[in-house]
Amino acid sequence: MAAAVVAALGVLAASAGGCGRSSPEPAPSTPPAPTSAPAAAPRLPGFVVLADVDPRILTDIRYAGAHNFVGRPIAGYREPLCLLTREAAEALRQVQDAALAGGHSLKVYDCYRPQPAADDFLAWAKRPGEQQMKGEFYPRVAKSALFDQGYIGTPTSHSRGSTLDLTLVDVPAPSQPPYAPGRPLVPCTAPVGQRFADNSIDMGTGFDCFDSLAHTDDPRVTDPARENRRLLRRLMTDAGFVNYDREWWHYRYRDEPYPDTYFDAPVARASVG
Repeated sequence: MAAAVVAALGVLAASAGGCGRSSPEPAPSTPPAPTSAPAAAPRLPGFVVLADVDPRILTDIRYAGAHNFVGRPIAGYREPLCLLTREAAEALRQVQDAALAGGHSLKVYDCYRPQPAADDFLAWAKRPGEQQMKGEFYPRVAKSALFDQGYIGTPTSHSRGSTLDLTLVDVPAPSQPPYAPGRPLVPCTAPVGQRFADNSIDMGTGFDCFDSLAHTDDPRVTDPARENRRLLRRLMTDAGFVNYDREWWHYRYRDEPYPDTYFDAPVARASVG
């Protein structure tokens, strides 16, 4: 762009010299302001920030911070935002309407996940010494088995922009204590009240619990957690979402607009224009 501006100025100067003026006008004392380059096109076409579509939905974007199974912010998460395709976000607004009618609100943990984040997970999985969060997130599963058992995968449907991880909270939402790095870890399979004090209603395990107890229909899960999982699935299914049966929190919008495209733009407002 800078070269084009210089060339354009050169053309204008040549034209002025050929106008037959007897004496050129004095040069201005202040040079003109440089021409601004046009704004970059959005890198995630048709995506939105969920809060712009429905600010009532709560967010707790775990991969933008340290409270996750790796124990640090994940590559590609520049801001703690939920980005989704507009179609998925609009459908989620319908879910929120239904949830609120029953005295609950949605809370999202993860939405669009850029491909560099999936690559970060893959690289982490190949470093056996990095297991500082095992005691909470995969206390009964070997780290080397996380991919084979389907708890982590690449590519992931999250990178297509219509998949998200979420739960239900009561309305009004209870307070949630901030995560304190270095605190003693409690297994995500521990009973509610013992595991991390997430303000979610009881779902039987914590979020991102890599354990068969987190399978949506695991028979060991009893009421009220069993009914809470069924409630979330019913609300999401009615709006066109499909559950991944190994994770009670994981849903994909059935009519996703990019079923074969995996995006790599970072999680940031600038990525959606």
